Amino acid sequence: MAVPGIVAHLDLDAFFAAVEELENPELREKPLIVGGDPQGRGVVATANYVARRFGIHSAMSAAEAIRRCPHAVFVRPRHSLYREYSRHVWSTVRGIVPTIEQTGLDEGYLDLGEVARDFLEARVVAEAVQTAVRAGTSLTCSLGVAPCKVVAKVGSDARKPGGLTVVVPGQEASFLAGLDVRRLPGVGPKAEERLRAGGVETVGGLAALDDEDLRRLLPGSVGAVLRDRARGIDPRGLEHGVQRVSISVENTFERDLSDRERLHDELRTMATEVAGHLQKKGQVARTVTTKLRYADFSIRSRSSSLDVGIDDAEQIGDLACRLLDRGLRDRPGALRLVGVGVSGLVAYRQLALGGV
Repeated sequence: MAVPGIVAHLDLDAFFAAVEELENPELREKPLIVGGDPQGRGVVATANYVARRFGIHSAMSAAEAIRRCPHAVFVRPRHSLYREYSRHVWSTVRGIVPTIEQTGLDEGYLDLGEVARDFLEARVVAEAVQTAVRAGTSLTCSLGVAPCKVVAKVGSDARKPGGLTVVVPGQEASFLAGLDVRRLPGVGPKAEERLRAGGVETVGGLAALDDEDLRRLLPGSVGAVLRDRARGIDPRGLEHGVQRVSISVENTFERDLSDRERLHDELRTMATEVAGHLQKKGQVARTVTTKLRYADFSIRSRSSSLDVGIDDAEQIGDLACRLLDRGLRDRPGALRLVGVGVSGLVAYRQLALGGV
């Protein structure tokens, strides 16, 4: 019988870079960056831990990364290779913990309550997962184990690489309290700016806000959700029916682009590629997202969720273009990158079974 409230978050360490090191062991001791051309408009996808010592991180411009570390080694992403490694990892994990919610190629949640009677056993299971992943793929992963998703996710990032953090019931709020407020999942740039302007610097400070101050700093329903999370309260369960691995395509332009017709053409081309991936996998998507990166490297994204999943290139393209227009109304400007992504993926056979 499953025990409620024992959740793990698994995060593969510097996944893309780690795969490249396995494929070419000579890269292991070098600052390695997976991303675009540093002489062009490329962006860092990920960096190994040697490169991170120079302050290099994902989403940084490749040009800035090479400025910080001129001797860094750049490799272009090989997504088909990463997907193969990811499939091997999650197949291995399912051999130990059958119920998971995969949220990306390199991360996901595990229902440890299904295989462990308490948190002591959960630690043993988490260690077994780490050992099995390393033995099967030579990759390392970090895990957080907690009574709820948000604490487990923060825990997986606490002792990277290869770490394990267990937060037992009753310790959730104290574990989170001293962390910088931006470390709390769900606190984006705008929320962080509002909180800091109000003197809230830590997760504990957010947890301590009374209703009046919370409404002033974070109006709307999101404030209450974030305060609950800051207190270690997160009622979300694992989503088993939907595999939340997204499919996305993006393009960085040689020069910043503001021509709306050209941007629409780019999005429709990407939508065709995304639709092809969906159709090949026998899936439909319920959410479409358009990503916009401006000349100052700031990122905005706009998403729309549908009642019925789609896999048609024209529909995805139309929606992506509308989302781009909405984003540019909110913040006009030339773009250095646009992207189209889909998520909430459901297999055709799941839809058929659901309708029986």
